Amino acid sequence: MGILVRDKEFYRTALLIAVPVVAQQTINIGVNLADTVMLGSLGEIPISGSSLANQFFFIFNVLCLGMGGGAAVMTGQYWGADDRKSIHKTMALLFRICAAVALIFSALAFFLPTQILSIYTNDLAVVESGARYLKLLAFAFLFHGLNLTSIIVLRTVGLARLGFYTSCLSLLINVSFNWIFIFGNLGAPRLEIVGAALATVIARIVEFSVTFGYLLFVDERIMFRIRDLLTRVDTDIVQQFLHTAVPVIISDGLLVLGGNALAMIMGRMGKEMVAANTITSVTVQLSTVFNMGLASTSSVMTANAVGRGDFDQAQEQGVTFLVLSMLIGGLGCIVINLLKPYIVNFYDVSAETKIIATQLMTVVGFLVIFQTIQSVMTKGVLRGGGDTRFLMVADVLFLWVSSIPLGYLAAFVWELPPYVVYCFLRVDHIAKSIWCIFRLRSRKWIKRVRIENHVNSLAG
Repeated sequence: MGILVRDKEFYRTALLIAVPVVAQQTINIGVNLADTVMLGSLGEIPISGSSLANQFFFIFNVLCLGMGGGAAVMTGQYWGADDRKSIHKTMALLFRICAAVALIFSALAFFLPTQILSIYTNDLAVVESGARYLKLLAFAFLFHGLNLTSIIVLRTVGLARLGFYTSCLSLLINVSFNWIFIFGNLGAPRLEIVGAALATVIARIVEFSVTFGYLLFVDERIMFRIRDLLTRVDTDIVQQFLHTAVPVIISDGLLVLGGNALAMIMGRMGKEMVAANTITSVTVQLSTVFNMGLASTSSVMTANAVGRGDFDQAQEQGVTFLVLSMLIGGLGCIVINLLKPYIVNFYDVSAETKIIATQLMTVVGFLVIFQTIQSVMTKGVLRGGGDTRFLMVADVLFLWVSSIPLGYLAAFVWELPPYVVYCFLRVDHIAKSIWCIFRLRSRKWIKRVRIENHVNSLAG
């Protein structure tokens, strides 16, 4: 498969990209953790309602990750080829598509919250609680989508720290307004779950304002301005987006639909299972922040290398990132097993919920190794190399052919214990890890986008 990169500059560059991304992910998890802990103090119904409402928001979030990730393949390679004009056109197209999708999700969340929540659970109390949360959350979709996609693209041109700064601000605002509106402090009304939604909306608006204010009026690296938002996007960029980015969007969309199918299975196993999975999800996020940082870093550096036409370097970097993902996955396993008793006991939930959560985290402690490998390969190296169609097939094959059918059978036909069901629901991580390693060996994953303005376009 080649040798590991031994150039110190490679690791220095990787750290410059990864550290802000890891810090940003940690802050984002802190925001989610603040919601979970504060609502968890009110019992299973509010925490379950917000969790299932956020499953719908998560669909939009992953679609944004797909749109941003697909566009980032293009902008990363264009940056490596010094083609700033194509970066402008790609970003303009991305923002228009993102805004259209956000408005659709906002309308659904505002007008059909009860119907959406009923898909996930038949517990009327949880549905009613989650619907109040989701209806207000509808106002956050547009701001969150534009902010997230722009942050992803800006990483490909070396602007990774902006996302960290906005996330820090978001954490401060979200926690502060959670404390005010959930519990009715400082003279504010006690809104409970609605207060959590209101705090989230305020935080998302502030995030967007800071990011786009910097992008449109301050940044001098790529010089994207308001006029670029209004410029007609040429056919070549649209065709390249369809070829490179749409498979990423489809892939991530099918993944999130699959994830929601898994949530439906768990939602029908009782509110204890839903609450336990919520606690487990936070723990998984905490243990995989380095995984997310490494995936983002590998995608950016691979895209830049392929854009420069340095395919041997891209292959060498790919092998190095694979080894690093194995090491980080092992670290995540250790973290989960060390922290699980403390995290479970931190929540004010029933004894049954705590038992299920502990069992789920034991399974996660094993699966996180494979989760890290497949994440770095699919969301990082192979995606950055432009191999988006192959990844779309892999996502569909392993999630929809193995995990979902096996999880359904385990839960409702074989009636196995929750931790066994959870293991079946995540078996695709193991399969994709093996599949992607063989793909990396083949070198067939290196696919360069069309470069129109290859020479000195940055100077213009």
